[in-house]
Amino acid sequence: MSSQFRTVALIGKFPNAQGGTPAEILRDIAQTIEGQNCQVILDEMTAQASALSDWPVRSLEHIGQHADLAVVVGGDGTMLATARQLARFDIPLIGINQGRLGFITDVPLAEQAQVLPAMLRGEYSEERRTMLAVRVEREGQLIFQTTAMNEVVVNRGSRAGLLELRVEIDGHFVANYRGDGLIVATPTGSTAYSLSAGGPLMHPHLGGFCLVPIAPNNLSNRPLALANTASIVLEMIAGREASANFDMQSLANLQHGDRVRLERAEQSPRLLHPKGWSYYDTLREKLHWNQHNCA
Repeated sequence: MSSQFRTVALIGKFPNAQGGTPAEILRDIAQTIEGQNCQVILDEMTAQASALSDWPVRSLEHIGQHADLAVVVGGDGTMLATARQLARFDIPLIGINQGRLGFITDVPLAEQAQVLPAMLRGEYSEERRTMLAVRVEREGQLIFQTTAMNEVVVNRGSRAGLLELRVEIDGHFVANYRGDGLIVATPTGSTAYSLSAGGPLMHPHLGGFCLVPIAPNNLSNRPLALANTASIVLEMIAGREASANFDMQSLANLQHGDRVRLERAEQSPRLLHPKGWSYYDTLREKLHWNQHNCA
């Protein structure tokens, strides 16, 4: 059977201190894709980092406009960055896990030659993931805006004292939180920093958010689950050297009075999973839960 996708973009792990996705890995995956009668195109950064020139090289803008599918090779960081940039084009994504945990890159690299052909033929399950739309305001003026698929974190500097943030939800004052900071996590991000800070695991289909205090000064400040329609404002009241982080994007040196506005983004990335994929199987495997059945 032929693929239901005609043009498939291949996007590798973005280069960093440890390097990007090796050329031989990308070549193997490209050949798997071509074996299903698909045209392969490479992302510009992927081609540059791997020095591959065997396939046409295109920008992410071009990929969003012309590709039918993007296959993302790397860890969750690579998938988060790619999903944010391609969400507005509504292009589906398949994640091949070159990293370690891989909560949203769920095709093991060693199994791509067996799993990917079936998915390209249409044997997959699809889901939408919620993103946060973020605006940072200073003295009533917009100074930064972006989207985040995992989380937004406002936290203190390594040598600073406690941070105090005023929280409003849907225009109503909730509380002033004092501690190391606050996390606003999507269901996708509930397995990331939020989990380490004591937040709940949220099924992706919930679509809401979770407000999680980081080392709160008042122990009655507990994680708070919010509706997906919530409009959230975090205002910097007290503290020094505070920063805001949006997945892998950062805004340093927040000032007193700065307001971080959050709400559900209009775009929702499309993730494709192998047939039979289960969120609970992923949690059990990645979090090393007891896998023995009771007799």
